[in-house]
Amino acid sequence: MRYALVTGAASGMGRIYARRLAQRGYNLVLVDMNAAGLDETASMIGEDVKVLSIVQDLSLMDAADRIYERTEAEKCEVEVLVNNAGVMFCQGLAETSEKMLNVIMMVHMNTPLMLCRKYVGAMKERGCGYILNISSLAAWMIWPGIGMYGCTKRFVRHYSRELRTECRKTGVSVTNAYFGAVDTPLVPLKESLRKLARILAVMIRPEKAVDRALKATFRRRRGVMPGLLNKIFLPLIVIVPDCLLAWIYRKAKPYLMKV
Repeated sequence: MRYALVTGAASGMGRIYARRLAQRGYNLVLVDMNAAGLDETASMIGEDVKVLSIVQDLSLMDAADRIYERTEAEKCEVEVLVNNAGVMFCQGLAETSEKMLNVIMMVHMNTPLMLCRKYVGAMKERGCGYILNISSLAAWMIWPGIGMYGCTKRFVRHYSRELRTECRKTGVSVTNAYFGAVDTPLVPLKESLRKLARILAVMIRPEKAVDRALKATFRRRRGVMPGLLNKIFLPLIVIVPDCLLAWIYRKAKPYLMKV
């Protein structure tokens, strides 16, 4: 039976991906370290959909192995892989703990890459598969306080394009979603700045982001960047001089939430 695997499925956009994919007729493999959140997501899915919940910390080195072994044991034929899980913090490199640096690299880089490697072979053999990786507008820019986040998302951008090239004419597609600011708790802004972002339409609703990403995925598009302002700002962001970036960081720092 066809399954869609969604990481970070206990809340936020992961929960929305799960519900949308269930509506498309997929059974679900839901992965997160938050067991209670996974149970809540599963309770929102119709009884006609089979749900396998896997409680797993994606920052562990063997996370992908454990997920794959579980789906193999349960005979879940994964046709859709959504590498949605993410972490974000706004701090300079010197202020960030070694533990947090390892977490963001494992969650954004190692585990999604290994999950792609685990599942893409069977997708090729069946001649059908969809992989959705979550990059970011930050993949194009060095922005104050989110430098490491942007570096990991640039890695996602490049390996997704490489994998898409390898999968050409196999029936397997790889799509990158380049989100800007999405109105979820993952974006560490204080409420005052969050309200301003909503008013200026800088932030987009998570439902819109998910719907646009899935639409591009099932149309086998290479990438999608929801939000008109993101498309407008992108050419400007990449040419911002270092002195202006430093000034923005100093001004914005009091409004950024620490981790």
